[in-house]
Amino acid sequence: MPTIEQIKSNMRSTWMAGDFGVVAKTISGAAEEFVTRLALPAGSRVLDIATGTGNLALPLARSGCIVIGVDIAPNLLEQAHERAAAENLTIQFDEGDAEALPYPDASFDAVVTMFGAMFAPRPELVAAECARVLKPGSTLAMANWDPAGFTGLMFKVASKHVPPNPDIPPPVLWGDDATVRARLAPSFSNVRTELVPIDFDLPFDTPGVVDFFRKYFGPTQVAFSRLDPAGQAAYAADLEALWSTHNISPTPTNHTLVKNQYLEVIATRN
Repeated sequence: MPTIEQIKSNMRSTWMAGDFGVVAKTISGAAEEFVTRLALPAGSRVLDIATGTGNLALPLARSGCIVIGVDIAPNLLEQAHERAAAENLTIQFDEGDAEALPYPDASFDAVVTMFGAMFAPRPELVAAECARVLKPGSTLAMANWDPAGFTGLMFKVASKHVPPNPDIPPPVLWGDDATVRARLAPSFSNVRTELVPIDFDLPFDTPGVVDFFRKYFGPTQVAFSRLDPAGQAAYAADLEALWSTHNISPTPTNHTLVKNQYLEVIATRN
C-alpha cells in the first residue's frame, strides 16, 4: 500500500492536473451565495482551507474580512493571487496541507472550506486542525458534496472504472450528516446541517461536458490517464449516460443543466 507521503503527493499532482480554475468559474456564484449566508462581520480573521483559485476567499475579502487561503496546489494559488490582484484585494495565499495547517492555535474567527477539505485523506486530522486554529466560540463552515447527489453519482462511476484506495474514506462521507456530526463531536457543538441546491449549468451537450471535465478537472483527467483505450471509452460512455439521464435542459444539443446539492455544515468551536 502507498505511504501517506505518496498519497499526498498523488493528491497534489491530481489537483494540479488540468485547470481547476476553469471548473471553479462554473460554481463561483454558489460560492458567493455561501459567503453571503455566513454573514461574517467585517474584520473577521478567516481561513479558507483548500481555497483553490479563491472562490470563497475573494467574496470574503470583498466583505471586509481578513482572509488567508491555503491549498496544496501551487498552480491554483497562482490563479488565486491573480484574481485577487485584479480586484485590488489583499489576501494571503499559502501553500499548505489541511491535515497540518501552518498557523498558530486559536488564530482565526472562522474557518471555511467549499468542496476542498473533504478530499484530504485523513478526516479526523482535518477536523482536529480546524478546531486547533479556531478561537473558542468561533465558526467552522463547510460545503461538502452530498453522496446522494449528482456529484456522488459521478464519484460512483469513477470508482467503478478506477477503484479508489480502500484505506482512504470516501470524500463524500463529509456530506453525510451522521458522519459529519461524529467527526466534529470532539471539538464542536451546535452543529447545523442543510442540503443546499446547486446547478451544474454548462454550454455543451453531454459528450461536451464529459470532454470539459476530462480536460480541466484534475481528478477526471487523472482517472482517464490510468485506463487503456478500451477502459477510457467505457468510462466516457458511462459518464455521458449519467449526464444525459440527469440533463433537464430544454436544449440538450448545446446545453446541459443538472440539479445537484451539497451539505452545508455550520458548527461552533467549543
